[in-house]
Amino acid sequence: MPDDQPLPAPLLDRLAALLGPRGLLTDPADLEPHLADWRALYRGRTPCVVRPGSVAELAEAVRLCAAAGTPLVPQGGNTSMVGGATPDEGGRQVVVSLARLNRIRDIDPLDMTMTAEAGLVLKAAQDAAAGAGCLFPLSLGAEGTATVGGVLSTNAGGNTTVRYGNARDLMLGLEVVLPDGQVWNGLRRLRKDNTGYALRHLFVGAEGTLGFITAAVLRLFPRARESEVGFCAVRDEEAALALFRRFRDRDEGAVRAFEYMSGEGVGFYAKHIEGGNVPLPGHAHYVLVDLASSRPPEGGNTGLRALLEAVLEEAMEAGEVLDAAIGESEAQRAALWRIREEHPEAQKREGASVKNDVSVPVSKTPELIRRSSEACARLIPGIRPVPFGHLGDGNIHMNLEQPVGMDGAAFLARSHDIMETVNEVVRDLGGSFSAEHGIGRLKTDMMADWRGGAELDLMQRIKAAVDPQGLMNPGKVLP
Repeated sequence: MPDDQPLPAPLLDRLAALLGPRGLLTDPADLEPHLADWRALYRGRTPCVVRPGSVAELAEAVRLCAAAGTPLVPQGGNTSMVGGATPDEGGRQVVVSLARLNRIRDIDPLDMTMTAEAGLVLKAAQDAAAGAGCLFPLSLGAEGTATVGGVLSTNAGGNTTVRYGNARDLMLGLEVVLPDGQVWNGLRRLRKDNTGYALRHLFVGAEGTLGFITAAVLRLFPRARESEVGFCAVRDEEAALALFRRFRDRDEGAVRAFEYMSGEGVGFYAKHIEGGNVPLPGHAHYVLVDLASSRPPEGGNTGLRALLEAVLEEAMEAGEVLDAAIGESEAQRAALWRIREEHPEAQKREGASVKNDVSVPVSKTPELIRRSSEACARLIPGIRPVPFGHLGDGNIHMNLEQPVGMDGAAFLARSHDIMETVNEVVRDLGGSFSAEHGIGRLKTDMMADWRGGAELDLMQRIKAAVDPQGLMNPGKVLP
């Protein structure tokens, strides 16, 4: 069927009979929320949105579409930063929303596992774990919208990767609907299972190009009984890294998050976010350190508070930390975290920005920030670097804001040049051009250059073997 042909009527009728009015959307107003990505980089068309109410319904819908040669685009919370869940402009790709598959099938506090369906919102998974006296640690800015299936399909990172790892590290087993409609049940709660290829890892990070994740066994952890948050003004990027090393050397297990922010970004927060108070204004570099322990606090001066104060005192004496504020209550700790969490929104309100989600070895993060900022300033005089993010795991969002007075559209027209300028530094430092956001549609053209040869060839052979018709999320990940 030509790409510009709509869905064949017999297929639409069969899907309608299978799914019912709740499970098949065709009204343009109902389709609208599913057509554009969160960053508004892409806008596509679709003849319908499939919303299965069960795994069996999804499997049958996939079989019907496979028989008709109809491509499918999986969609969770639609929070992709790289257009990974957006249909193309041809109008033939069917969007498959897993929003109705949102049950928690099981929580076992002794095994420390949760079996959750793909459409469960990440925040709901966190809350359910807390209700069972446990912790599901994956945390990111979109956690009120992003879903379990989405974060696994993209191998999401987030704020606590330094301690708990990415989504892949929090998954023990999967249930997947394959491109031919078969259902693979790999929902095993085992910590050890050495029985051939670890198939579950094929689907984590594949961005829906190999099948639909419908449920997962997730790892839980003991909940934190004590936490401390410090917001620090540091001398420079090197001092930020030195501070991380001090905390890591003293008690690596206590560090739940370690986030870097530039003075420019913190200034945007104070300028644009309502109630955006900054306790230590006027500095060029900041760090937020979050410590947590499952041990109950003892006495007035708890173990984590003593650790935080001791390390900050050492760093101040060494000239690495210039000033620091410590959250004295849950509300104050949340307010300090808000400075970091609202960075994307503050940048958006300031004007046009080009976003680079990159990673380098942790030891190279100061060099990444400094060299990328200098190179972009040479490329576009007046450009405003706004680096921030997960210094503790080497993932810096090396974002660049338009110069004051420059037209936003003209600035965005230089996006490719800006990204290439940053990527030259990243490559030289042995890093990756996509740390936690994935490839989606935005970065497919980079794959041949960065992952060419045997690596890309192997990916393409896996894709051809699992999805020989190429119907699963076409145009994503692979060039």
